[in-house]
Amino acid sequence: MKLKLFWIYVLAIVFMLGTGVSEEHKVVIFLVGDSTMAEKLSEKRPETGWGEMLYKYMRENVMVKNHAKNGRSTKSFIEEGRWQTVIDIVKPGDYVFIQFGHNDESRSKIGRYTSPVQYGNNLRKFVKDTRAKKAFPVLLTPVVRRRFNDRGEFYDTHGEYPDIVRKIAKELNVIFVDHHRLSEILIRSYGEEKSKELFLHLEPGKNINYPEGVEDNTHFSSNGAKLMAEIIAREIRALNIKLSEFVNLEE
Repeated sequence: MKLKLFWIYVLAIVFMLGTGVSEEHKVVIFLVGDSTMAEKLSEKRPETGWGEMLYKYMRENVMVKNHAKNGRSTKSFIEEGRWQTVIDIVKPGDYVFIQFGHNDESRSKIGRYTSPVQYGNNLRKFVKDTRAKKAFPVLLTPVVRRRFNDRGEFYDTHGEYPDIVRKIAKELNVIFVDHHRLSEILIRSYGEEKSKELFLHLEPGKNINYPEGVEDNTHFSSNGAKLMAEIIAREIRALNIKLSEFVNLEE
């Protein structure tokens, strides 16, 4: 009888080591944002969200949970209950990466549009709620769109929204990544023509999902998403915070 109990105990310990204990030692990163970050359906490939590529630059004990959703702003993400779904499962020590702006600025889309004042308040809410769970918020400015004028000069489309993120990050002393500025540097370095490679640009007849071709200057190709994720990883490592230890840039 004692021998039987002994082996039951051993098996229980093995089970715990194989499940609960290993899970406890994982670093968890939650991603909340819009389509530039979100995971894509198979019928949208090769379109890729940069959030899908972040794991490539993190060590094996990091788990990335991507809750970003196409077409969402801070307003709709909250109103649809998506933020509550995330914050309900966030645990102490987790990280929550927050990146919105593309849809918040869309005045023509009533369900998405968020005034600059409300946008700032929504970001404050995300930070406050995350900290209440003893987790770490990370604010990111929106990644830039690919835009060049007739003279081949890059220009931005986000107006005051990136500056609001910068202001809130400073005001609340939040971990901050200026993805807007860094992605602009990358796109400028590629130039007007070559930067198409970073985005969803396909000629007619080249892909079954886009038989008529596509010229999308907002959403990324697989390589573009990978490079946008690498920007995030490099910046996190440079910040020299606890999460920096889990960045893997060996690729």
